[in-house]
Amino acid sequence: MAAAGALAKHEQILVLDPPTDLKFKGPFTDVVTTNLKLRNPSDRKVCFKVKTTAPRRYCVRPNSGIIDPGSSVIVSVMLQPFDYDPNEKSKHKFMVQTIYAPPNISDMEAVWKEAKPDELMDSKLRCVFEMPNENDKLCKFSPYLTLLISWQNFFLIPREALLRVLHPYNPVP
Repeated sequence: MAAAGALAKHEQILVLDPPTDLKFKGPFTDVVTTNLKLRNPSDRKVCFKVKTTAPRRYCVRPNSGIIDPGSSVIVSVMLQPFDYDPNEKSKHKFMVQTIYAPPNISDMEAVWKEAKPDELMDSKLRCVFEMPNENDKLCKFSPYLTLLISWQNFFLIPREALLRVLHPYNPVP
């Protein structure tokens, strides 16, 4: 319940997909990108901006803009490479802040500076880091796997030798 005298916040007008979690799938040795879809189901233009608790770790494009009524925007969130520790839980969060666009908007910065707190809407998303499982890794090899299997058949390479190439550190089943 709101404190006495506090203004109630408006519910977020945009529909976010995903709604609560931004999932990043490793390995994290290169930039990992995930997309966030912002949909405006209203009959008014909506200004948005995306903020994060870890601005040096992410590149967000576009990080602000205007969404026309009935339209959508895809926001790309790019996680910069880092040393992943599976025991460390991510505390990174994102916030999508929105406000109805005033008529004849010309200066986005002024819109945010002049915004009253009771006009702002926001949604929070947490970041989830996932490492790929063994099946996902095999999918990345699929063009090579197809080629190797065709070589195996052509040169009559034993299955065990082929599996050693694909999984040099795993014992052959």
